[in-house]
Amino acid sequence: MSQKNRLASGGRIDRSKPLRFKYNGREYQGYQGDTLASALLANGVDVIGRSFKYSRPRGIVAAGAEEPNAVLQLGATEATQVPNVRATQQELFGGLVSSATNGWPNADMDLMSYVGKVGGRMMPPGFYYKTFMYPQSMWETYEKFIRKAAGLGRSPLENDPDTYDKINHHCDVMIVGAGPAGLAAALVAARSGARVILADEQNEFGGSLLHSREKINGRPAANWVAETVAELEKHPEVLLLPRSTVNGYHDHNFLTIHQRCTDHVADQAPKGQVRQRMHRVRANWVVLATGAHERPLVYGNNDVPGCMVASAVSTYINRYGVVPGNELVLMTTNDYAYQTALDWADAGRKVVAIVDTRQNPKGARIEEARKRGLNVITGSAVIEVQGSKRVSGVSVAPIDARGDKVTGSVQRLSCDTVASSGGWSPVIHLSCHTGSRPEWRDDIIGFVPGKTVQRQLTAGGINGTYSLRKVLEEGARTGAQAAESAGFADAAKGIALPLSEEVQEGPAMALFHIPHTKPTARAPKQFVDFQNDVTASGIELATREGFESIEHVKRYTAMGFGTDQGKLGNINGMAIAAKSLNQTIPQTGTTIFRPNYTPITFGAIAGRDCGELFDVKRYSAMHRWHVEHGALFEDVGNWKRPWYFPKAGESMQDALDRECKATRESVGILDASTLGKIDIQGKDAREFLARVYTNAWAKLGVGKCRYGLMCGEDGMVFDDGVTSCLAENHFLMTTTTGGAARVLEWLELYHQTEWPEMEVYFNTVTDQWATMTISGPNSRKLLAELTDIDLDGDSFKFMDWRQGKVAGVPARVFRISFTGELSYEINVQANYGLYVWEKLFEHGAKFNLTPYGTETMHVLRAEKGFIIAGQDTDGSVTPIDLGMSWCVSNNKPFSYIGKRGMAREDCNRPNRKQLVGLKAKDPKKVIPEGSQAVDDPKQPLPMKMLGHVTSSYYSANLGHSIAMGMIRDGHNRMGETVYYPQADGSVIEAEICSPIFLDPKGERQNV
Repeated sequence: MSQKNRLASGGRIDRSKPLRFKYNGREYQGYQGDTLASALLANGVDVIGRSFKYSRPRGIVAAGAEEPNAVLQLGATEATQVPNVRATQQELFGGLVSSATNGWPNADMDLMSYVGKVGGRMMPPGFYYKTFMYPQSMWETYEKFIRKAAGLGRSPLENDPDTYDKINHHCDVMIVGAGPAGLAAALVAARSGARVILADEQNEFGGSLLHSREKINGRPAANWVAETVAELEKHPEVLLLPRSTVNGYHDHNFLTIHQRCTDHVADQAPKGQVRQRMHRVRANWVVLATGAHERPLVYGNNDVPGCMVASAVSTYINRYGVVPGNELVLMTTNDYAYQTALDWADAGRKVVAIVDTRQNPKGARIEEARKRGLNVITGSAVIEVQGSKRVSGVSVAPIDARGDKVTGSVQRLSCDTVASSGGWSPVIHLSCHTGSRPEWRDDIIGFVPGKTVQRQLTAGGINGTYSLRKVLEEGARTGAQAAESAGFADAAKGIALPLSEEVQEGPAMALFHIPHTKPTARAPKQFVDFQNDVTASGIELATREGFESIEHVKRYTAMGFGTDQGKLGNINGMAIAAKSLNQTIPQTGTTIFRPNYTPITFGAIAGRDCGELFDVKRYSAMHRWHVEHGALFEDVGNWKRPWYFPKAGESMQDALDRECKATRESVGILDASTLGKIDIQGKDAREFLARVYTNAWAKLGVGKCRYGLMCGEDGMVFDDGVTSCLAENHFLMTTTTGGAARVLEWLELYHQTEWPEMEVYFNTVTDQWATMTISGPNSRKLLAELTDIDLDGDSFKFMDWRQGKVAGVPARVFRISFTGELSYEINVQANYGLYVWEKLFEHGAKFNLTPYGTETMHVLRAEKGFIIAGQDTDGSVTPIDLGMSWCVSNNKPFSYIGKRGMAREDCNRPNRKQLVGLKAKDPKKVIPEGSQAVDDPKQPLPMKMLGHVTSSYYSANLGHSIAMGMIRDGHNRMGETVYYPQADGSVIEAEICSPIFLDPKGERQNV
């Protein structure tokens, strides 16, 4: 199978291992060691997609993570589809199936391109904001059209068959980037004995040395790379991570690394292997050796397939044995790019011209090019490219020394490839993740990392250091500094630095935007961001429309928004904006890069936390007993809580009636282990409680318990619970099951941000205690048989707690009640929970001890008018609305959270919705929860709503249904009738009453 652009020899590919693959339905051949991009270029595939806005044909531009165009869809089956894979980073494997992510009916012949040609000048930056606003009824149509036009790939419609993983590490030195600087740093740090992690996004270590023709110690640089890697592999404290992109650098030297474990093997990971892994690293010191990306130049029609970055051309020739064309025109502002022309000539292809924008460049590579007879045109630039789906020629013209304007006649040169180099942009992305602001350096024409609070060092291209000798020296020095700072003395002692030749280079020219004979707005499109079709004229227009901040320019034009995150185009865009604003680049500034450095899959982020592991299931110590006794469960937070315990032949209502009556008439038992429990200690614990609860806590004695409400700053109730005083400065707070984590987070938030001076500590102890609540008139008799605690009503009163033993097990027993009955909440160490539970049933048989679940608990508490936060409250209810003003103290020396919120005019206006009880006129009718109340069921739609039902049940103990709900001005409407229209057309009448339906004086719980 012909590969017309493949060289017969050379490169790091294995020609003895041919690989067949498909692209857009056609079969091609590549070799082991190819990337998908190099294999496509080898086969002469020019168009690999269409642009976002104008649907212009696009080809491969770069050779690494900076590639903006070659973003493809992979997957041989529906289940293995992966969108937005960069062909430059996807290693080739046999059977790989790929396709363009956009273009209809295909990328070669895209009908949308006609829209781009006709409406190109009608779609400037921001046109979508101005065009798709009206009419509102068309928004859904607009969205479908835009999404269809966008080249964003598609997600699979079937479950992913692969497994993903996560792993945590700690290290002394984390080195990001395994180019010459990173390898030198790793070698020195490893020899010191430090624990080192070295990560690089490529499949091989070596970085630029993998395609460089430079020598180290008199031999090809690749030899030094192989020897260095071999030595690093022998160090037991060194972890080498190829195919691993450090996608995020976070506070406190925490880094996340996305490793592609088997993406290079097959469409699906081999059995027993993970496809990708997320490494989470906490490092003592970090060395960023991320190198630099070469900048393309901005000129007319610079997006035509065949226009590439100069270093990428050298990479494809020297590393992959692929020459991506036959006739080359090279445009450069610096000496380094001359190497591309030399590589092209060495590959046996024609160099039409080297166009140097500088007036009188001098340097070793320039002299070699002239010596070899290459056509060097100085003081000039390629101002425009001819061609549609492939470059066919260029227009070259002389420019002035500043690069601002064309100064002479234009000449036409025939060629099929244009390589350009505007210099190098240090890869500062990870340093920006930590909040470090980049700093501009005129001497290297680029931004470098700014000041940082992290334990971070930098080496090599990221510092604007490009000479191989200096890069190696800087890497070794930085590796030694990191190791020594981590506690490994004399890391640099005895290290012999590798030697390399110093190539003489002349100064580069600071040029970003090539002038044209026409004004920018009239010239052929000059692209800055290829993926988002951002042009030089678009950026100038944005500044004319008043967008002066570079962050605003970015958002208005979409510059840098793509999967490449502006790696190629951002500096050019900033320079064009700066020139348009008559500012310097430092004055204009730069946008700040954020994680992720390159896109990563959700699978790698989730790891194995999917399927059964995605939503964690939590079980109490008595769960096995519940299963064995036929409990049905409901999910509350992450907990599996018994819902009810049906017996054979019982309906749900039958079971609830039985459980409710047994509890009221004798004794019932509830597994309450799931309630949130937060241990609070410290000399300021009491004061802290007073600030977070609405009621007073200063005088709560040891051995006493108190119910409290928590409000947000807006004065609205968000949780409640009982807190017990275990010692003078030691409390145990209980919360709702579903609100436990949120409450703990809330306590920590206020402690750390509002009152950091307070000495108070919080620990969740929910899992440490098994809790069982026995309720009913016989609960005291049952507990008396198993405990050494004095249960006499005068010595152990309601809202007291005692410590003792239950069934021989140390326990805390709280006399609190959520049923309104005589109740005891028994807390034992969780490992003894099942034992004590079973002992209670052994002794409770004579009392008909009956287990009940959460649904019965809801009925019992509703009979007493007790609220459930999150069910009877919804974030818009104050304690006063709930009729719980008794739980609010305004006499505390320090204001509690929510006090000012409750004082707002809206919280005190008349006619607020208030919690009331509701009795259906038909006692057998249960008003559906959520039903809306109206005064007149016959009024025309839309009816005026008075409120809604929050809790509603049938009470077997009372012999009729009961409900609680919110009614406007409900506290002043006792005895009035409201109506609840239903979806079937029926109407339920109900009387407004007190929410306390049973034992309003509380005699049953105080006995």
